Amino acid sequence: MKHQQNPRLGRYSVTTTSGERVRAFIPPPLPPIPAVALEPLQTLLEQANQALGRLDGLASVLPDLELLIYAYVRKEAVLSSQIEGTQSSLSDLLLFESDEAPGVPIEDVREVSSYVAALNHGLRRLREGFPLSLRLLREIHHVLLSHGRGSEKQPGEFRTSQNWIGGARPGNAAFVPPPPGFVPDLMGQLELFLHADRPEAPLLIKAALAHVQFETIHPFLDGNGRLGRLLITFLLCAQGALQEPILYLSLYFKTHRQAYYNHLTRVRSHGDWEAWLLFFLEGVKQTSAQSVAAARRILTLLDKDRKRIEELGRPAGSVLRVHLYAQTHPIFSLAALSKGIGTSFPTAAAAVEHLQSLHIVREITGRQRDRRFAYNSYLQILNEGTETPPRA
Repeated sequence: MKHQQNPRLGRYSVTTTSGERVRAFIPPPLPPIPAVALEPLQTLLEQANQALGRLDGLASVLPDLELLIYAYVRKEAVLSSQIEGTQSSLSDLLLFESDEAPGVPIEDVREVSSYVAALNHGLRRLREGFPLSLRLLREIHHVLLSHGRGSEKQPGEFRTSQNWIGGARPGNAAFVPPPPGFVPDLMGQLELFLHADRPEAPLLIKAALAHVQFETIHPFLDGNGRLGRLLITFLLCAQGALQEPILYLSLYFKTHRQAYYNHLTRVRSHGDWEAWLLFFLEGVKQTSAQSVAAARRILTLLDKDRKRIEELGRPAGSVLRVHLYAQTHPIFSLAALSKGIGTSFPTAAAAVEHLQSLHIVREITGRQRDRRFAYNSYLQILNEGTETPPRA
């Protein structure tokens, strides 16, 4: 009897790239056949949905949701870019945004800054009613690769040449995605899956499947990892599971990087979607819980500091304005502060002195001129997980 190949497995196309013949992988379309076995996933799926619901519910009662979005977007940008090899920390990004030289190569920070712009562009388009489509993914990619590294690699366009992942050349690559001629059809199939109404595929399952498929197709010459991670959040926002973009899995993927890559490989080699889904749902559950806890710690800190400032008496008014400014500019200069809150330089400086005396902000340059101040305790919460190892 002829052996029946597992329909979950893709096929290979032999192609020549950089003078080497390689086997490029072509995945079958989604959803997997046979269908994903949801029964073993049910308990974890419910827990992940509940954790996501608590996170989304928290967003609806926060006094200043924009503050949390500001923080989460930048933290995600740093973490997702670190997975791709940048050395930029959150503090480097904030220094760059305040026109101060960061402590790492400028290209690293530009890359992270472009990620913030790409994320904001995608969310703005979704809020305008634009569908999560191939056109929108290309737009987001164009913003993502608009500056610095990768800007010469066809921003906003599906690749027209072969790429590979890992290895110095195609012949020793860890994975070779589909040849470029297959990319338009494969992405078209993925778009159909994103828009299909499938009651048998809960949204978190759909997001997990779509992420792997995108990473396997690897449709662009650069930026696939970052855009593939963004796709998860965009899908959850587009389909109403999240009102705001406050779930990001990059810290979970970074922490469990080898397990993440192993799961992607197992899906391609064995069709093992169930193991990947268990890993993904555990990530949603953990990340949602961590995000809720961090948000509550931020709110507690801001409230405690606000009360300490109110006890200053007469100067409290101007100091509170600086405190409010520091929440969306955790690293700032006196010049930017005075302009941002519309007050004189001496008034801004006097207010900052009060915050220094309360140990709420500290000066971080050690200079007499062009000094920069940091809202330290707040930055510590935001920085968790984004610390980079010491540079040689």
